Amino acid sequence: MNIWNKIKLHIRELFLVYCREFKLSIHDGGIMLFFIFIPFLYPVIYSLIYNPELVRDVRLVVVDHDRTSESRSLVRELDACQEARVIGYAADLDEGRRAMDEHECYGILEIPEGFARKIGRGETAEAVMYCEMSLLLRYRGLLVAATNVTQGMGAELQQRKIDEIAPLASTVMEGDLLPIHNISMGNITGGFDSFILPAVIVLILHQCLILVSGMAGGAKVENRLLIGYDSFNSAPSVAMTMLGQTLCFMTMILLPMIFLIHYVPLIFRFPMESDIFHEFVFLTPMVIACLGLGFVVQGFVWERESIFVLWVVTSVVFLFLSGITWPRYAMAWPWNWLSDIIPATWGVEGFVRMNTNGASLSQVRQPYINLWILAGAYMLVGFFVQKYIVRPRIMASRHGVDLARVAESGE
Repeated sequence: MNIWNKIKLHIRELFLVYCREFKLSIHDGGIMLFFIFIPFLYPVIYSLIYNPELVRDVRLVVVDHDRTSESRSLVRELDACQEARVIGYAADLDEGRRAMDEHECYGILEIPEGFARKIGRGETAEAVMYCEMSLLLRYRGLLVAATNVTQGMGAELQQRKIDEIAPLASTVMEGDLLPIHNISMGNITGGFDSFILPAVIVLILHQCLILVSGMAGGAKVENRLLIGYDSFNSAPSVAMTMLGQTLCFMTMILLPMIFLIHYVPLIFRFPMESDIFHEFVFLTPMVIACLGLGFVVQGFVWERESIFVLWVVTSVVFLFLSGITWPRYAMAWPWNWLSDIIPATWGVEGFVRMNTNGASLSQVRQPYINLWILAGAYMLVGFFVQKYIVRPRIMASRHGVDLARVAESGE
C-alpha cells in the first residue's frame, strides 16, 4: 500500500469515527445535557445571582453609647454614602442584633463611650461595625462606606491639628496637593460580577469539555442495548479515533462557546475589550488540552456516572487555583505546580487579560504557549491511556457480554 492509499484510508477512518461519535452524542441524553445545560444555563444563573453587581443603601442600625456631636457627625457622614443607609438607633447591641435577626438591617455600627473624648485628646477612636454575611456584596458595601468615612474624618481632624500648630499653613496648602483617583481598569464600576464572571466562563467551558469526554468514555463500556447505540469505535487506529472524537466535540462545542465568550458578556454588560476571533484563537488550545485531559480521565472512568464523583468536586478547587480569587504568586509551590498543569489556569489568565483589559494575542503569548504545551502533553498521554487501558478494557467487556449471550442462548 503506497502512502497515498494510507492517507485516504486514514481520512476515511477519521470521517467514519467523526460521524459515529456525532451520532452517539446526539442520541446520548447525558452528553447533550452537558452541551446544553452547562454552557447555556450555568453562566446565566451565576450572572443573575450577582445582578445588580453593586448593592446600594444597605440598611444599618446605630448603637451610639457616646451621644456627642462627633458621633452624630460620623453617623451623618455614613448615611450620606451611597453604599449605606442608617434606618435608626438601637438602645443597645442586643436590640440591634434582634433587628438584624429579623432582617430589618444588615449591619450594626457601635460607637463606644468616650469616642469624642479620644478624638479631642488626639488618640485613636474606634467604632465597631457588625455585618451580616449572608451576602458578601452587602458586607463589601458597608466596609467601603465605613472606610471612606473614617478616612475622611481622619484627614479633616489632622488638618485641624495642623492649623492649631501652624495657623498660616492653610494659606500655603490649599486643596489636596496629591489627589488620588482610583480607576479600576476593565471594571470601571467595581462590580463583583464583572470581576469574577469572565474567569467563571472559562471554567465552565473547561468543566463542560472534560465532563463530556469522561461521560463518553464511560458509555464505551456500557451495554449498547441500554444506551441505544454501539458507542465503541472499532477503527484500528487509536490516533484517528481520538482525532475524530476531538473534531466531533469541537464541532458540538462551537455554538455553546460562542454564547459563552460573546453573548453572555454582551447580555450582562461585562467587559468586552477584545474581539471574538482572537478569543477563539486563544481558547482553541485550551479546548484541545481539555479533551486530551478527558481522554486521560477515561482510563479511570468505568461508568458514565463516575465522572461526576471524579471531576465535579474539583470545580471550587480549580476556581481558587486559577488565581482569580487568590494570586498564584502567593500560593505554596505544590499548589502553584498543580495549577500549572490545569488548562483552565492559563485559559483564565489569558482570557481575562484579553476580554477585560484588551490585551492582544501577542501580549498573552506565554499563557498561549503553555496551553499548546498542555494540549500536546495531554493528547500524548491520552493516546497511551486509550491504547493500553481503555481499548483493552472495552474489548474485554464486549467479549464478556458476548460470552454471556452464548450462555443464555444455550449454544
